[in-house]
Amino acid sequence: MQRQRVIGGLILLGAILIAAILIMLRSDPEEKPPEDLIPLVQAETLEIRSGNLMVSGAGTVRAREELTLAAEVAGKLVYVNPDLREGQRIQQGAVLFRIDSANYRNAVQTAQADVASQSVSVLQAKEEVALAKAELDRFQQRGSSGSSAYASVDSSDYAARILPPDALAQKAAPGEPAAKQPIVPNGLATRKPQLQSAQAGLRRAQANLADARTALERTVVRAPFSGIVRAEDIALGSYVQPGQSLGSMVGTADYEAVIPLSESEAALIPQLFDAGKGSRIQASIFSDYGGVRYRWAAYVDRVNGVLNPQTRTIDVFLRIPRPTGGGSPAADAANAGKSATAASAPPLFVGSFVDAEITGMALDSYAVLPLAALRAGNKVWLVENGRLRIVTVEIYQRTDTAALVSPRGLGTKPVAVTGNLKIATEGLRVRVAEPRPAATSAKNGSTGATSDSKAKTVK
Repeated sequence: MQRQRVIGGLILLGAILIAAILIMLRSDPEEKPPEDLIPLVQAETLEIRSGNLMVSGAGTVRAREELTLAAEVAGKLVYVNPDLREGQRIQQGAVLFRIDSANYRNAVQTAQADVASQSVSVLQAKEEVALAKAELDRFQQRGSSGSSAYASVDSSDYAARILPPDALAQKAAPGEPAAKQPIVPNGLATRKPQLQSAQAGLRRAQANLADARTALERTVVRAPFSGIVRAEDIALGSYVQPGQSLGSMVGTADYEAVIPLSESEAALIPQLFDAGKGSRIQASIFSDYGGVRYRWAAYVDRVNGVLNPQTRTIDVFLRIPRPTGGGSPAADAANAGKSATAASAPPLFVGSFVDAEITGMALDSYAVLPLAALRAGNKVWLVENGRLRIVTVEIYQRTDTAALVSPRGLGTKPVAVTGNLKIATEGLRVRVAEPRPAATSAKNGSTGATSDSKAKTVK
């Protein structure tokens, strides 16, 4: 037992001696300067442009002309155009449907007979006026000769019907010379009221004939313009009433897009509220179809003078001529490498949501700033000589992806930080990450691999 304690003590003492020797023989650690940690950021070179500012917006396409198909007369449908179906195209002047016209043809013949009968009545009244005038002239001659103009007139004669009764009752006293008796016939004596009544009856019959012919013409309904059938509720053999809705169609000659703009955006378009009075303000409409972006030419047709009560924006109406003819592939980066031609372009659809660009004021220069580079308070972080410079910019317009800003204070080739920094201070040293090279397509259409991103300090 005593022996084991001695051995344990010796081992402990030896370990202490070895540890002391190692501590005495150790070398001092090599001193290194602390590493300077420079943040790595993503950045893009801003594009400086000149010319007309393109004011961007978005809106919905709607038909410029739209009507409800309805009958103006009642009757049974005896013909319905086979193209009168939802989505089908109808040419201007094409017969849409016909209503049974038998009753309306009979009404025209009846009205024609009434006109002929009333024409005879007018001729008869004219002859009676001529006879009455001749009788009155003869009595006038008798009265002017000094003899009694009515001495030989009996109450049963025709003349008694055209002369005033009191004139027939006047007789000259015996032995007295007959005085000249002026003739004052009553209204009916000349037969003119009867003629006017007959002429009024003729005009009434002619008006009834015109109404009958109009109703006959309305049994055939034609398309007032070329368009597309939006809805239809019509069947051959059904009975329709005047004003009954049978469908609707939209005109395809022109569409329009309603683009809401803020007051600051509208102020960028010169003479916007004079649109339609002088030169046209050109615009473009963009729509995606099958992954390809297409463009249609347009122009400002009118501007709503009342603010939208919900959005407090100004509605600008763009007119789009020939929208169904197909657009042209847009000169856009999104179309790079895609095979698209004008022949494969689709028509512009009513109700589709589109982007728009309206020609604005001409500027000597302006910068296109990615929206990721715009900070709170309209500030931009620029990288110059490896250090951060913070500037405040004037924004002309902001879209979903970019902002158009004044180039004042940005320099000639500005590089803006698009990534995030925990702390951004004036003069902070930064490193800009090199952008990854674009993927190259092989002959078989496969996409090649991209290299790892590297970092460098901008000097």
